[in-house]
Amino acid sequence: MSLGGGGGGGAMQQIQEQMQALEQEKQAIQAEIQNLREEQSEIDEAIEAIGTLDTGSTVQVPIGGDAYVRAEIQDIEEVVVTLGGGYAAERDSDGAIDSLEHKKDALDDRIEELEEEIEAVEAETEDLEARAQQAQQQQMQQMQQMQDE
Repeated sequence: MSLGGGGGGGAMQQIQEQMQALEQEKQAIQAEIQNLREEQSEIDEAIEAIGTLDTGSTVQVPIGGDAYVRAEIQDIEEVVVTLGGGYAAERDSDGAIDSLEHKKDALDDRIEELEEEIEAVEAETEDLEARAQQAQQQQMQQMQQMQDE
């Protein structure tokens, strides 16, 4: 008799573990989305800087370790942008902005994919919650039957 009740408890524990794993997966996806949004924000700042700076402007350039040096822009029409995979290219300011906009669009696409993954995880979580509720009801019915005997 205790096997039936214990089996229900084991099923409940398994469902709880699955729900915890899904919650961790959801949190990891949300963290990735946050990182991508921060990257988009940096791209926006770069686009704004390219659009507003002029040749001869003085800027603070990061050199690592949270240290900066003042530098003068010699030619705003020579902008180096990363292409990915460790590659970079020199572009004029319009070309650099186009490259950055393309990167931003790719990030938008990735964020949409991740948001769809979150929806799938949430749907799976809802399914598990329904299964947990059903298992709990079955367990209560079994206990009621045992008491009636």
